[in-house]
Amino acid sequence: MDDSLQIRVSLEAIEPEIAAAMSVMTAAFPPEYGEAWSTAQLSSMMRLPGSMLVIGRIGAEAVGFALLRSIVGEAELLLLAVHPEHRGRSHGRRLLDRCMTEAEGSGAQTMFLEVRAGNPAIHLYGKAGFRQYNIRRNYYLGNNGSHYDALSFKIILRHEDS
Repeated sequence: MDDSLQIRVSLEAIEPEIAAAMSVMTAAFPPEYGEAWSTAQLSSMMRLPGSMLVIGRIGAEAVGFALLRSIVGEAELLLLAVHPEHRGRSHGRRLLDRCMTEAEGSGAQTMFLEVRAGNPAIHLYGKAGFRQYNIRRNYYLGNNGSHYDALSFKIILRHEDS
């Protein structure tokens, strides 16, 4: 069995790709934080210019995904998730790296992301070169009624003169 991660980028809201992302999202995002998007939200975002859905598969199984939007020299990583059964195998880093490559290829010079304080993915973003530049206190409201800080990160993908 081939257990290598295959990554595909979709620029349209194609139902099988949306379904693949949703299967990972429901497993990957703990419900108490209220971070998971609905199918309608994901489909709607994919209809906006510059949106990309990056799906990582092993064989036919979706094991991770990322949602990226690039516009006017900037990119934002909106979502990134790896199915819990497939974590710790560098799949998240490979998805992140592909998003950074796609963002740079679309002309983005800077890439941003926002993440809930305490999210284990913060370590991944730091290792990839993202640096925190802001904190929004009590920005997120979880399904359990708790508030969580949002941490804003960015990375310079390339300088204007490169």
